[in-house]
Amino acid sequence: MNASERSALSTQKAEADSVFHTYIYNEEYKVYLDLNLYEQNIRVPNQDVFGEVPGYFGAVRDSRKWLVASAKVVGWNKAELDIINDYGSEDLTATLTFNPKDNTYLLKQTGGSRLKIVVNRKWVKIPMELVLVPHERVGNSY
Repeated sequence: MNASERSALSTQKAEADSVFHTYIYNEEYKVYLDLNLYEQNIRVPNQDVFGEVPGYFGAVRDSRKWLVASAKVVGWNKAELDIINDYGSEDLTATLTFNPKDNTYLLKQTGGSRLKIVVNRKWVKIPMELVLVPHERVGNSY
């Protein structure tokens, strides 16, 4: 293996090791996931009581958060998530899959409660399958 092949392999490994250390966003619903499934050291803004978690799901227009209570990376581009709301009254399971061809993530709710947020004082259900893309941090950090 020559130097350029080793360099390319090293770059691919670094990218694979950071697939689930990301901030991803969906413009239509104005929701995001802040994740580090490797070190599991994300702090939920203004909710320090939860300590460090693998990540959380939030919305620009809603201060409530859904916490990633546990996560398991199953392959370089797929993770299984257990998610609970910040009251602990609802929970769900989901998979998060990275598509390197278009640099998107697919969050697929697979069981339990339905992700939902409040917009203009009304509950809005998040689709069972939601596409998110890497993004700069947005909105309020309630």
